[in-house]
Amino acid sequence: MARRPSAERRRQLTEGAIRAMTRDGVAGTTTRSIAAEAGVSLSVFHYCFDSKRALVESVIETITGHSVAVVREAIRPKATLAETIGAGFQAYWDHVRAHPAEHMLTYELTQYALRQTGFEHLARRQYELYGDTYAELIEQLRHEMDFELRVPVPVLARYLAAMTDGLTLHFLVLGDDGTWPAVLGTVTDHVAGLVRDGDGGSDGDGDEARSATR
Repeated sequence: MARRPSAERRRQLTEGAIRAMTRDGVAGTTTRSIAAEAGVSLSVFHYCFDSKRALVESVIETITGHSVAVVREAIRPKATLAETIGAGFQAYWDHVRAHPAEHMLTYELTQYALRQTGFEHLARRQYELYGDTYAELIEQLRHEMDFELRVPVPVLARYLAAMTDGLTLHFLVLGDDGTWPAVLGTVTDHVAGLVRDGDGGSDGDGDEARSATR
């Protein structure tokens, strides 16, 4: 077999780890089972990752990237801001419904990292990554659609991260009971209400609210 660059091997092993952890759980997944899942030797694993901690960090970043990719593709400017936001939420939700086991793994990774000495910072990094991703998407939309926020970007980003995190866990526990379209519609309307036109709009917060978002 031809030798592959280490970056490609790392991606191969990370995706193999996601499949193995989804099937066997984080605690039940070994470096040997990951290597087998990825179709490489154990020595290749140790060449690419010097510890399980490094692998877990790569898994967290990769799983987040899976859902972010579909949202980024969907959240392109549409006729109205509400339609644009709604498309992003719907794309994320479709990913949750299509890959529930992968999303369930994200919660297991959090608990695992919090309980393992020396891994705690990975849980923090995981949730910082969620907030950073939302902040990036918000700034992208602000640039493309020319609007101002009623709240600071970091506040909205963390709110969106907390809200989608909670909604996802509720779905994983309660299942698809038919209420989710209405829930997503409510969330979309609320988030759309936190923005105003770039020309200043007609909200009652005046310059104070405008300066808070800059």
